[in-house]
Amino acid sequence: MKRSFGTCAVWGIRLTLDKKHYARKYGLLYTSIIAVILLVPFFVYIDLMVNINETKNEIELRKKSYEILHRMQSFSGENEAYFTFPRYNRYRGGLFDENFRPIFSLLDAMPPSFTPGYSRRGQKRFYILPLPEGKYFGASYLIVESEINNYEIYQMALLVALGILLLLFVLSYVIFKNFALPFEKVNTRLDSFIKDSMHEINTPLSIINVNIDMFANKFGPSKYLSRIKAASKTLATIYNDMDYLIKQDRFRFEKESIDMSAFLKERVDYFSDVAMLRHIDIKSAIEEDITLYFNPTKLQRIVDNTISNAIKYSYERSHIEVKLRLEEGHIVFEVRDFGVGIENPGKIFERYYRENLNKGGFGIGLNIVKQIIDEHGIDLEIDSKPGEGTTFRYRF
Repeated sequence: MKRSFGTCAVWGIRLTLDKKHYARKYGLLYTSIIAVILLVPFFVYIDLMVNINETKNEIELRKKSYEILHRMQSFSGENEAYFTFPRYNRYRGGLFDENFRPIFSLLDAMPPSFTPGYSRRGQKRFYILPLPEGKYFGASYLIVESEINNYEIYQMALLVALGILLLLFVLSYVIFKNFALPFEKVNTRLDSFIKDSMHEINTPLSIINVNIDMFANKFGPSKYLSRIKAASKTLATIYNDMDYLIKQDRFRFEKESIDMSAFLKERVDYFSDVAMLRHIDIKSAIEEDITLYFNPTKLQRIVDNTISNAIKYSYERSHIEVKLRLEEGHIVFEVRDFGVGIENPGKIFERYYRENLNKGGFGIGLNIVKQIIDEHGIDLEIDSKPGEGTTFRYRF
């Protein structure tokens, strides 16, 4: 399974639920569904309007035909030397013999057939009126032509449709915005709890770390001490994620030149105690002297969350591969584990989502990673197969 997340939109920039984004998203969705439902009656309405316009045009052509016939009947030839055929802005007429040869014609086109009555060709409309033999200048047929244009109907229908959709969207937006308020309050309380917890965790965590180092210096290494240290580092990773979430909208994270090779080696050493607790070996292949212009805090969030997740979801007594290399002008950072794999790759970046509830954590680490890589245009490829393992591959 291979998915690229390098161009996806950022999820959850803010800690609390963005009710405006929620209202826009579901307002558009609801409007789209209603629009699809309304398409059938709307097209029926347009077709009805077109047919009404067609019928109206047929009536007007017939009316003009009889109007011309009446004027020919009124022509006696006594007071007028010749007959002036009527001319109109929208209508054209012509007189034809029994073989439909023109005796006099102002037509732009000929009808598709010479069956008496109403006919159409493209946008042209015709009405053929049979005449008494030899009575009207030797003509057997009177043909009247007009041009029909349904543009106004389609324009009006489009304006009506846009008006309905706009009204639907506004109503949907207001409804979903108010509907999101309870969820926003719950989310706000959750994030307030996280912020308050940060202050409570910081002091005891610092005391634990200091005393671990002091105890190790005085009495030497111990497996029990290693377990405490590994647990402390796991807790510190979660703490650093929450600290980043709190500070991301308040502080400016400046970039600087980072020796990424040395940086990554230090983070691998940091997590070796955590991996050792589960009898997992971290194998690294890190090229030397690779420099990255980036913010160290953000880089640490990417590296720490990727390695800690690899440890968390690996099988015990397996190993993890951490690689760093230059490839076609890109810095490639890759972490591969041989664990449970990912069942829902599309969801792992959602805030508070956890693939396995028994593995611990708050489900915020990869959400932070997603924010950072989208902000800086970093491509991420995920190769995963359930039951065999997962590879995260970043291209800086």
